[in-house]
Formats: sequence, structure tokens, C-alpha cells
Amino acid sequence: MSARLRYRSPVGVLTVEASDEGVFGLSFGDRGPSHPGPSARARGHLDAAARALDDYFAGRPPSLPPLVLQGSPFQKRVWEALLAIPWGDTRTYGEVAEALGAAGGARAVGGANHENPVAILVPCHRVVQARGRLGGYGGGVEVKRWLLAHEAAHGPALRPA
Repeated sequence: MSARLRYRSPVGVLTVEASDEGVFGLSFGDRGPSHPGPSARARGHLDAAARALDDYFAGRPPSLPPLVLQGSPFQKRVWEALLAIPWGDTRTYGEVAEALGAAGGARAVGGANHENPVAILVPCHRVVQARGRLGGYGGGVEVKRWLLAHEAAHGPALRPA
């Protein structure tokens, strides 16, 4: 069974979803009413996600909750690569593809970004087009611009010591 939380953020309402194993969804917009879930573990993962988002939006280093990322092996590799991009930095789709040993796979990386089930915490917003153009984003380009500006303003504080 899963639990759902609506989180009010500076970029609008976010919907967080979790199971006993961890957070498996974070999307933009209201995806239905909050539902605490049937288990203390699922509720705990929602609480951990809310704390991570509170910290992120306050400019403090967030402690990520357990994540349950469902996708193809390639998608999972891309999402792991996104987690390695430092706060306040960006990479191009081509740079991420090259780092994964998939030179020429920028479109495939873009497709994996599009399917990222846990927005913001798995930072697909840190991936941009060649020459720094923002490209698309599930929350909208203005939200992507806001997130990148927020991270740039708080980048030194958000980087792990």
C-alpha cells in the first residue's frame, strides 16, 4: 500500500508518494488528497521527504529519504548519475550520456529525465541542453529556472562538506 502527501512549496504544490520501502514518486501539482497510508513506515518516508524538501527550499543540505526508483536499467543509471551532480551545478544531456559510457546518447538521457519519478530530490532539473539552454521540464521551464537560481544562490551551503 502507498501513502500520499501534498507539499506546498515555493514552486507550487508537490505530491509525494511512498510505500513501506521508500519514496517512489514526487511530482508537480496536486495528485489527489493526502493519504497517510496504512503503515508507520510509509508515513515515516513521507515525513522524511517533507523534511528533505523543507531543508532544500530553506537552502540547507537535505538528507534524502530512502528512494524506490522503478525504471529500466538505463533509466536507473541516469537517475543515479543525476544524484551525483553537485548542488548548484549543471550538466548537459550529452555530458551525462558520456559519463555513462553512452556517447551520443543525449536523447536517451533526455528520455530518462522525462520519466524521472522523483522530481527535485532526483535532480533532473540540473540537466540542460547544449550551450546551457534550459530545454523542457515536467514542472515547466520557469520552475526549472527557479530551482537552478535557488541552487546557485545557496550552492556553497548545499554542497556536502
